[in-house]
Amino acid sequence: MNTAIIVQNLKCGGCANTITTKLSEIDNILDININVEESKVSFNYKSEEAILAVKTKLKTLGYPSIDDDNNLVSKAKSFVSCATGKLSK
Repeated sequence: MNTAIIVQNLKCGGCANTITTKLSEIDNILDININVEESKVSFNYKSEEAILAVKTKLKTLGYPSIDDDNNLVSKAKSFVSCATGKLSK
């Protein structure tokens, strides 16, 4: 099955690289696609638990879903995740 999550703080390819790398580590998540312009993270999943794992990982990285609080800590985490993604390209 396929779904998409609209996230906050997604600004560039560095962000997308980090998100792709980290979500690839989650079991039962496949075909990850990041659309920076739309702030959309789409992927295929095999269980509902996998969607929750993705949302949790995104929030941990500083990219909370549009429904979650986007506080200063999230913004700072996304800045670090972005920089990490740019360096690992």
